[in-house]
Amino acid sequence: MAWKDPDIEGVRALLAAGAPQPGQPEPTMAQRRAAIDGFGEMVPLADGVSLAPETLAGISTERHTPQGAVDGRRLLYLHGGAYVIGSPRSHRPLASQLAVAARSVAVVPDYRLGPENRFPAAVEDAVAVYAELLKETDAGRIVVAGDSAGGGLSLALALALKQRGLAQPAGYYVISPWADLTQSSETYRTKAATDPMIQRDNVARSAADYLGSADARDPLASPVFGDFRDVAPVLIQVGSEETLLGDSLKVADVAGQACVQVRLEIWPEMIHVFQAFFFQCAAARRAIADAGAWMEARFTS
Repeated sequence: MAWKDPDIEGVRALLAAGAPQPGQPEPTMAQRRAAIDGFGEMVPLADGVSLAPETLAGISTERHTPQGAVDGRRLLYLHGGAYVIGSPRSHRPLASQLAVAARSVAVVPDYRLGPENRFPAAVEDAVAVYAELLKETDAGRIVVAGDSAGGGLSLALALALKQRGLAQPAGYYVISPWADLTQSSETYRTKAATDPMIQRDNVARSAADYLGSADARDPLASPVFGDFRDVAPVLIQVGSEETLLGDSLKVADVAGQACVQVRLEIWPEMIHVFQAFFFQCAAARRAIADAGAWMEARFTS
């Protein structure tokens, strides 16, 4: 298929070069984790961003501090990786770009992953780190963001905060959120041929590794089954050519019907978490800039 976007072919070529070749054995979990962390070392941090490790609520985190960050602002960034791979290291380039765009310190926790630590361990860690951030600043100065599983985890956090009576942040910015672990979206079929990253079978395995015996319809696992009343505004960015497009449509539907302010952006010809390819894709840079402007408007100061 020929694409009109001048950059997306290069992104697809990069992904194809790193994909397992036919006949090769499936990579082990350790190899998958090393590969995604290696991706995070391909590109340097955004200019003017300093990186420091820290521990919040007993959880290892990384703090990105851009020059010109507005005092008191916090971006809690929850990385993707299907709840089984990924880390602050894998998402350093994207987190640093978003910190600059939002003029905010970004905090990226190394939340627990399956299968070693199954649901709801990731949710518990996200709540714990968020509660610690509330000791540093006001809820209106916090935005929660995440990509893929991290986007789903951001939405699960929204529901968990409601359950526990904790203040909602200024907003939630979710990138290609994996928000339905039942894999029921029709776009798993209709976009299978154009998505170079996510297919139903591979995410179903990851869901099993994360959930164990838990119910995939639990709203803290699959937020599309939750009650979004009184949740803070949500910005969703998703590509038109990804199998998880349907998850974003469902999130916009259930949150919008619950009277949540939702902005859904479907970026034509883009793929899963295309923002991570900002170093070679102009649409990714525009999406990050748009998200930064949205976050700027959401922060109380």
